[in-house]
Amino acid sequence: MRRTLLSCALLLAAGHAAASTAWVSNEKDNSLSLIDMQTLQVTDTLPVGQRPRGLLLSHDNKLLYICASDSDRVQVMDVATRKIIKELPSGKDPEQFALHPNNRWLYVSNEDDALVTVIDTETSKVLGQINVGVEPEGMAVSPDGKWAVNTSETTNMLHWIDTGTQTLADNTLVDQRPRFVEFNPDGSQLWASAEIGGTVTILDVASRKILKTLSFQIKGVHPDKVQPVGIKLSADGKYGFVALGPANHVAVIDAKTFEIVDYLLVGRRVWQMAFTPDQRQLLATNGVSGDVSVIDVDTLKVSKSVKVGRYPWGVVVTP
Repeated sequence: MRRTLLSCALLLAAGHAAASTAWVSNEKDNSLSLIDMQTLQVTDTLPVGQRPRGLLLSHDNKLLYICASDSDRVQVMDVATRKIIKELPSGKDPEQFALHPNNRWLYVSNEDDALVTVIDTETSKVLGQINVGVEPEGMAVSPDGKWAVNTSETTNMLHWIDTGTQTLADNTLVDQRPRFVEFNPDGSQLWASAEIGGTVTILDVASRKILKTLSFQIKGVHPDKVQPVGIKLSADGKYGFVALGPANHVAVIDAKTFEIVDYLLVGRRVWQMAFTPDQRQLLATNGVSGDVSVIDVDTLKVSKSVKVGRYPWGVVVTP
């Protein structure tokens, strides 16, 4: 009996040690909230630069990159020590960014300057600046590293950057105010949200042609409130999830048929999303209500709401 109890205790301890951590940027508090994903409790709050928005992890999960938008810097935090170890010359007003598969080249959208800045994260040197449309926002790099794609909110375009030459190769017109782009796991498709257009455009990457344009209708929600922003695509190719802003819902899409499966009610002004490492849960940041919704991916149900700081924006999850 004592041996059984000891074994259970060890298993519980191991589970706790393996619990993942969600990192949430709070725009108004200039901080990060850390959520223990086993207890779903905030365990720490860390001060960072002014108006933190975009977050991303290095591919080895050792570094956290933070867009401190009003500080005009990308901050680099050591995940193990939770300390800022350096700042990168991001250009003005960085909001979103993406990391190349080589784990070095960081592509940053500079909203005020109509530029994409490319930084070598190891040397902290700017490799180049690429002219794009007015108010660049979303940023994604293809899984094979060939393409970096930026969205420009006012020009209503996707800008295709050849990472081999760090030059602009092509542009694609989409609906009004594109905010976010995401490649599917094998890199064959690109999904782009248009906040004012109220749509998500799905493109074939090889031809850069539009495959499908999705629109959303939620019973009891005025169409003007349906404003797609963040997108997440599951690794198994089953689902696409789209945050619908002030509609306060996350749309669930069959990633093979492009049919809408469901709408999940979350907090107020849902912005961005992130999967846990096992992809069994999806977290959604809700700016106005100041919380994070936890979605069970298997059941497609919202299981929990976790209060964080003021105006949560970005979120990532470390193992």
